[in-house]
Amino acid sequence: MTTNPDILRVIQAQRAAFIAAGPVDAEQRKNRIQRVITLLIEHNDALCAAMGEDFGGRPALFSMMNDVLGSIGALKAARDHLHEWLADEPRASVAPFDQFGAKAWVKHQPKGVVGIIGTWNAPLFTLLAPLASVFAAGNRAVLKPSEIVPRTAALLARLVPTLFDAAELAVVTGGPEVAAAFCAQPWDHLVFTGSTSVGREVMRAAAEHLVPVTLELGGKSPVVVGPSADIRNAAERIAVGKFQNSGQLCVSPDIVWVPLAQRDAFVAALQEIYGAMVPTLADNPDLVPVVNERHYARVESYVADAGERGAQIKMAGPWPTAEGGAQRRMPLRIVVDPPADSVISQYEIFGPAIVVRGYRELADAVAAINAGPRPLALYYFGSDAAEQAWVLDHTLSGGVAINDVLMHAALHDAPFGGVGASGMGHYHGHEGFLEFSHARSVYQAGAHDPRREWGMLPPYGPHLDGMMRAALVP
Repeated sequence: MTTNPDILRVIQAQRAAFIAAGPVDAEQRKNRIQRVITLLIEHNDALCAAMGEDFGGRPALFSMMNDVLGSIGALKAARDHLHEWLADEPRASVAPFDQFGAKAWVKHQPKGVVGIIGTWNAPLFTLLAPLASVFAAGNRAVLKPSEIVPRTAALLARLVPTLFDAAELAVVTGGPEVAAAFCAQPWDHLVFTGSTSVGREVMRAAAEHLVPVTLELGGKSPVVVGPSADIRNAAERIAVGKFQNSGQLCVSPDIVWVPLAQRDAFVAALQEIYGAMVPTLADNPDLVPVVNERHYARVESYVADAGERGAQIKMAGPWPTAEGGAQRRMPLRIVVDPPADSVISQYEIFGPAIVVRGYRELADAVAAINAGPRPLALYYFGSDAAEQAWVLDHTLSGGVAINDVLMHAALHDAPFGGVGASGMGHYHGHEGFLEFSHARSVYQAGAHDPRREWGMLPPYGPHLDGMMRAALVP
């Protein structure tokens, strides 16, 4: 399906099937989730191979860990907990009618048909982790994989119909024109993972049909290394996190704020630790290449621009080589105190480079973070509980990890999402179930209606005015 009418037809087919089927019980929801788990288990090697080819050498172990097992974790968590989320929630009824048997509750019902647009950096996880919440809530779905990973997209499009009727789950493939048509459809909910700039376009298109959206975007996720932090431990955790997918993750640490007196020691430790993990570039089976030439050139241009503007550029790992460059494998470049108007200071890096800035007072670092758009992730390192609480209380981000990076995104029983420019809405856990459910208020009247005997029906008398005024109390 690659055209607007094709996408609309599958939406209409899914919506008709959704209406005809009626209520979606727990077993149906679990069955759908289980079939996705089965697909991943049975075809994990082929999926990892496809992702490897799309990246030009992405290690199968990373694809297994991040996309296959990460997706399975989200799916299993939804499968195993959804029965806890399905019950109606009793609520307080309207006084004084509650004294005559009136009741109220909230019923969570599926919205219907949900479109999910994934991204290239985590091509399965950004489709199937939200799908876990979508299926847990009882919806049907259509997936749109990124065109930047065409082999993975094509394989998923072949595999899904072996376990799902298109009226339950379908896959749409194609380039930007298909993505634009996908966003313009009358979905019951639309999920997009990608850049903030494209997120604005997605939201604009969804507004045409008043479609609710979940946007998982990005931003310059900062690290605050507090005065109480163990500098070497912080450098190691950040190096390990930045190594994952060569920094091509939406929650990858982008800028590190370090006490000025410890900045050089931090940079040296980061160089040493990252360099030990990446002793070579060319043919390194552990190092994820930058996904394509355009993104490779983009990261290079960010670093070059900062250097031309006077920033220090430190290398972590071996110096670039022609052979490594041909494979799009890059060392980690540490950009120290770049000017505020440099490109790397303004845009998400999304690759193997990181900014390090020294600060004199912790409040100065936090003020600089708060001056920019709210990030998808914020990381704090330190051993002082009061300092930690102060940083968390004076910042706002989609999620937080303390004395580590990335790990909050692996919390399957806690919401994952952004705030402000880094996104809106959540998936994972109970909050993901709520995201894709309609919370429907229900009022049930009691057997006896006292309004006539109380004079609350027309023709109104002066006593009703007295009743109303008697209720005007602080």
